[in-house]
Amino acid sequence: MPSPLEIKPDVKPETVYPACRNVLTSAQWDRITGNQDDDLSWETLPEIISRLTDKAKLPAYLSELACLENTFFQLNQKQTAIPQDVKELTVNPTLQLLPMRWGNLAKLLPSDKNTASDALPEQRDNMVLLWRNLRTDEICVREAEDEELLVLKMIVEKIDPQQAARDSDLPAVVLDAAVNRTVRKGILLAPASRIRRDSDSFPIRPGMDEKFLKASVFTLQWHITQLCDLHCKHCYDRTNRTMPDFEQAVRILDDLHAFCRNHHVTGQVSFTGGNPLLYPHFNALYREASKRDFSLAILGNPAGKKRIQELLDIETPVFYQVSLEGLQAHNDSIRGAGHFERTLHFLDILKEMNIFSMVMLTLTRDNMDQVLPLAEVLRRRTDLFTFNRLSSVGEGANLSLPDPDVYAVFLKTYLKAARSNPIISLKDSLINIYRHQNQTEWFGGCAGYGCGAAFNFVSLLSDGEVHACRKFPSPIGHITEQNLDTIYYSDAAQRYRSGCHGCRTCAIRPVCGGCLAVSYSHGLNIFEEKDPYCFMKPSENKI
Repeated sequence: MPSPLEIKPDVKPETVYPACRNVLTSAQWDRITGNQDDDLSWETLPEIISRLTDKAKLPAYLSELACLENTFFQLNQKQTAIPQDVKELTVNPTLQLLPMRWGNLAKLLPSDKNTASDALPEQRDNMVLLWRNLRTDEICVREAEDEELLVLKMIVEKIDPQQAARDSDLPAVVLDAAVNRTVRKGILLAPASRIRRDSDSFPIRPGMDEKFLKASVFTLQWHITQLCDLHCKHCYDRTNRTMPDFEQAVRILDDLHAFCRNHHVTGQVSFTGGNPLLYPHFNALYREASKRDFSLAILGNPAGKKRIQELLDIETPVFYQVSLEGLQAHNDSIRGAGHFERTLHFLDILKEMNIFSMVMLTLTRDNMDQVLPLAEVLRRRTDLFTFNRLSSVGEGANLSLPDPDVYAVFLKTYLKAARSNPIISLKDSLINIYRHQNQTEWFGGCAGYGCGAAFNFVSLLSDGEVHACRKFPSPIGHITEQNLDTIYYSDAAQRYRSGCHGCRTCAIRPVCGGCLAVSYSHGLNIFEEKDPYCFMKPSENKI
């Protein structure tokens, strides 16, 4: 039984016990709330209900429901000191665990997001968890899952994870995935992410938002195969690279899993290519990635409904990204005849299957005027539309970008259009210059942290080469010769991560840094010379 509530005189009992009130008649409620001895008050209503259950013919589960609501109300009122920087996995200090003899009671609470109108109490032993999510400040209540109880036991009793895996007869990666899910729910607190910006390369202004300096997710953009059913005119790489066999690929997933665990971040695998679905063992690899609790995304080409259902049977991707290069005639001149219509049809399939869809465009001089008209075509067919500037490498060297002055004007028009078209997303970090000039809130830029090259993502090619960014040659290691941790902290990775020295004193440095790939395309020293499309005024770019 929870400790007594100190209910203020003006707090009505139905405020504390709305679910109990909802399942009782007015006569039953009046009898309960009117039955107070000298030693009983509103906060002890669960005991009152327990005493009157048989006499007043109350539902057998009602006293437990009242106890649950009492605890929920206390948790909602109580202010808890929040640990600022835990050193190890720690149980959320607000967590309450109530043993119950009745199930589905949590679903009766009006504030529970999972409330189901047809959920009826049923007699069975279970445990209910209540906690304040310290990230969202939301009060959460739910029946505990077996994996959550196992994880809590492991943390409270300080059981070695490997021993816990053996005792529970679970693979270690499965138990680790359960821990990650419990952390994301807010039941456990995890140490702060070790993926942080270097203050020497990113001077921080007072009041700078911490969210731009510390990454909570690390992405492996995995070009699992060079095989592709298209031959686009701006393809970065058509070389014949080898593919990893299945066993090698699983070892890479384990390496990523260890990296993310050691750095206290969530892992994401963005499968791409080529066309990733053409990798011979894709479904099996996708399943292995799911077992390790990575967020999964696909950057690929249109596919059939049956093929996508195979993936859904394993795990729904967080998004599926396809590409269009403009309106139909221009797009098909770049990606092949019929591609435009196939892509629109595929977007309809993704919508029907409830998969978040994204459309990416590679912006060039020839299609810049088609970006916003295409956004209108896609308005109701996709969830998100955005673009990258062309990187003139590989076959993309045959295309060209617009003049910088023209591009700056386009960005302003694009930003205005985004206010009225909900699918238009902001990606190019240079947009933050306008937001800075207008004193409006910055957004995260290209990768959520400005240029994220070798910071919150790396690109892994099919033959094992690791690059800071796929859009231009930026080698930082080889996954068959080094583990990801060694590659991430290599001198080469650190150099790309530090970005352009010319941007170091810029006021919007944490959310910009320009595009290293575009600078490379223009023959610049990417570590010294800033993005040639930057239009920040000198008077505005000092910290």
